[in-house]
Amino acid sequence: MSALWHGFADMGAVERDGAFVIARGEGAYVYDQSGARYLDATAGLWFANVGHGRAEIADAVAAQLREIAHYSNFGDLAEPPTRELAERLAAIAPVPGSKIFFTSGGSDAIDTAAKLARRYWHQVGRPEKTIVVGRERAYHGMHVAGTALAGLPLNREGYGELMPDARTVAWDDAKALLALIEEVGAEHIAAFFCEPIIGAGGVYLPPEGYLGEVRHICDEYEILFVADEVVTGFGRIGGSWFASSRFDLRPDLMTTAKGLTSGYLPMGAVFVAPELAEPFFGGGVWWRHGYTYGGHAASAVAALVNLDILERENLLAEAARLERTLHEKLAPLAEHPRVAEVRSGLGAVAAVQLADPSEAPAFVKELRAQGVSSRAAGQGAMQVSPPFVMTDAQVDDLAAAFTRALG
Repeated sequence: MSALWHGFADMGAVERDGAFVIARGEGAYVYDQSGARYLDATAGLWFANVGHGRAEIADAVAAQLREIAHYSNFGDLAEPPTRELAERLAAIAPVPGSKIFFTSGGSDAIDTAAKLARRYWHQVGRPEKTIVVGRERAYHGMHVAGTALAGLPLNREGYGELMPDARTVAWDDAKALLALIEEVGAEHIAAFFCEPIIGAGGVYLPPEGYLGEVRHICDEYEILFVADEVVTGFGRIGGSWFASSRFDLRPDLMTTAKGLTSGYLPMGAVFVAPELAEPFFGGGVWWRHGYTYGGHAASAVAALVNLDILERENLLAEAARLERTLHEKLAPLAEHPRVAEVRSGLGAVAAVQLADPSEAPAFVKELRAQGVSSRAAGQGAMQVSPPFVMTDAQVDDLAAAFTRALG
């Protein structure tokens, strides 16, 4: 028996069947303790955009650790790589002039955005705007605000009421947001949180025109638009740094993590549009919020080198290639009787939805037996979100493994 308590796990089953222990990674492959090789269909938990085993990142982080691992970014303190990274991110932000607030990861970024949205309205004299709105099927991390915002009831089960001012609307109908506005009044709504592609909730692509429509509604009713790009950020959407850029969403706040460092060290960042930052940059205002490891110096170095690799190897274009290849190779699986549908065609993401969601845990193991590491998302959807370095030939192997596992 192990002392390790796994996240999102039936620990009784883990203790009974044993853990699947990943010992190392290289490119688009991971290897277990016995040396068996698996195509990494999920890039870890959506994050290994540049692939595994990048010694360039490891060496840069090691050099920073020898200088100083981290100190703090509270008050007037700062660290050189953290300042450099903030400027680098501001230069690619969907909204020019954005400020960058660093966190330890995606869940921190969501809580930061939820607090800042409410604090902003208080600062500009509208403290009654406190309601934050999420969507069904959406996942926004596992802190209190993110759990309350998410449209995944099972993740809220057993905790009682986490956040009274959180509401949930349908994920695919902009009129549902309008209905909530009519019900509670726009004067009480602080922000609308939106994953451009719903990730952990099952990999659902936005209906045609949906993102633009909800963005327009937020503009019209003075509701802050928060783009949750923890999954889609840093190239996952294909061809652009962010979905917000691809769809011209102009987010008031944008949450990121995962692909920021490609998972080499934990880090998150909230992009804050200049209009929201302005009330806090005029002097005399304290926003009493921050994290011990927010802007961690070694993590910032990992992020800087990760961005170098993404640019130098043109991996945003490679993600666009994967958008096409995944759709071409996986779409035929929809004809199999065990498959309800295949969701693909937007970004380097896809889902193979099983007709019987109860088969998902066993199917994950069937895929492993065929040399693929994947996971179930939502209700029986097999997640596919590979590293951008996965080749077309490896996508062929991936699709063939799915076919064999389906039987």
